[in-house]
Amino acid sequence: MKGSIAALITAVEQFTADKTELKGDIIIAAVAGEETDSCGIKKFIADYKDKLPPVAGVIVAEPTNFEVITAHRGLLWLEVDTKGRTAHGSMPHLGVNAINSMRLFLDEIEKIKLSIEKHPLLGDCSMSVNTISGGKAVNVIPDLCSVKIDIRTTPNQSHSEIIEKFESVFSRFKKTRPEFDAEVKTVRDVGALETDSHCDFVKNFCSTVDCKETTTAGFCTDGPFLAGLGAPIVIFGPGNSELAHKPDEYIELTDLEKAFGVYSKIIQQFLR
Repeated sequence: MKGSIAALITAVEQFTADKTELKGDIIIAAVAGEETDSCGIKKFIADYKDKLPPVAGVIVAEPTNFEVITAHRGLLWLEVDTKGRTAHGSMPHLGVNAINSMRLFLDEIEKIKLSIEKHPLLGDCSMSVNTISGGKAVNVIPDLCSVKIDIRTTPNQSHSEIIEKFESVFSRFKKTRPEFDAEVKTVRDVGALETDSHCDFVKNFCSTVDCKETTTAGFCTDGPFLAGLGAPIVIFGPGNSELAHKPDEYIELTDLEKAFGVYSKIIQQFLR
């Protein structure tokens, strides 16, 4: 992202230095929190959504190897806690083992079908349990067990309905096992993104950057929060997304130079 920001700022700076007359405004929103809670883009939308003139299009400058991406799955991170009652390990019948309760739940969610049909571009919804914690000592019945679940959703899939499915499992267990106690909490919630690849903005954008067709991304972005602007959204930028989060993450200087030229070309195409 730093590479995209550098290229964008340099491109805009060139037009400013040349005092080039443009037909509209360029807004660069360099926001924080995309990897955690999207606090920056949420604040930007809250502050400016109703103050901006009509927006022609949005570029989310993620590293895409200069491919034009118009769709990605959404993200729903959930925490499920099972609660029990502690007791000495030698007398387990006096307690309620929260880990046993979690084992029942995890066995059951494998059977839950989260999506109704496969999306033509993004495929199926996916779910993986990626962290688990519980217990304090080997001789103590645990009264709490917690898991965090990563769910990737497709457009038009309801996140609230997924949570309701989890809660229905809790209710079903509670009927036959009165001691079962669990709750689900939302850790992070980002919708899916899907822009019409055949709309005028995307077609003109692809023509400008010499891209024959659009594609999809496996990662999630802040793009869905910008949908409230009512403008087409594309994800496009320099750099290889496969290097993201690696210890030696980097971007080629040739990609930075190319990005400067491409972003300048985009500005000329839409605002000259």
